[in-house]
Amino acid sequence: MKLRIVTYNIHKGVSTLGARPRIHAIKQALTGLSADLVFLQEVQGRHDLLALRHSANWPHQGQHEFLADDHQHSAYGMNAVYDHGHHGNALLSSFPITSARNHDVSDHAFESRGILHCVLEVEKTKVHCYVVHLGLFAGSRLRQMQALIDAVIGTAPPEAPILIAGDFNDWTNALSDSLRKRLNVTEVFDHQITSRSFGAYLRRLSGRGPRKAPARTFPAAMPVLQLDRIYMRGFTVEAAKVLHGASWARLSDHAPIMADLRLLKTADESELAADYAAENSHASN
Repeated sequence: MKLRIVTYNIHKGVSTLGARPRIHAIKQALTGLSADLVFLQEVQGRHDLLALRHSANWPHQGQHEFLADDHQHSAYGMNAVYDHGHHGNALLSSFPITSARNHDVSDHAFESRGILHCVLEVEKTKVHCYVVHLGLFAGSRLRQMQALIDAVIGTAPPEAPILIAGDFNDWTNALSDSLRKRLNVTEVFDHQITSRSFGAYLRRLSGRGPRKAPARTFPAAMPVLQLDRIYMRGFTVEAAKVLHGASWARLSDHAPIMADLRLLKTADESELAADYAAENSHASN
């Protein structure tokens, strides 16, 4: 089965400068992508001051509910709480969300961070989704990455398909290798690695494989930093790209990533298919 996945830090639905509402334009842009799953970061669950200041252009419900509308299921993980509201991560899904739990991975008092874990029912297969937003400090990210690894190992069976997506704030790409080794995941841009560059030639001479690097997603107008990722297990990649440029830069400081993936059959499903074929063969004889 083919799925379209998007991850997007929406900057709380307001412009980078002036905090002008952008949430309606974001909804229109996301609707145009026809995504099956949308992993969202910096989602404003409530903001009384902005709702009062922009009453005509501010949704009456949480942004995750507004973006999902009547067409998708949604789950929200509240991370940062303040007197006038709260924000966090969210998942929009075209498939039923059978369970949702938010893991608090805040490392210090100045940054509230979380990992939203949702289990989806996709054609009788349970897919585990983790919406991630890691901290700005390297030490915090290392500890939060370990918490992510522990959460995945503790909640998803080893053979289960998983999707881990969000804003990793990992501009030095220090976390990918550990995630690949510990969770047996790949990043959606791994399949676009080229071996034709001079750097790749030197790596082959030294006995090393090609360098795997995520795509650049920040700032949205002209991306330079590799902050946002989609890691997967139990899927193959058909296409992946960063949506950047002037139109996206007006919506958020991050550029979204969109990937078309194909869900692989699990071992149990393959065995059921084989049993079904064998039974039909005996019946026809």
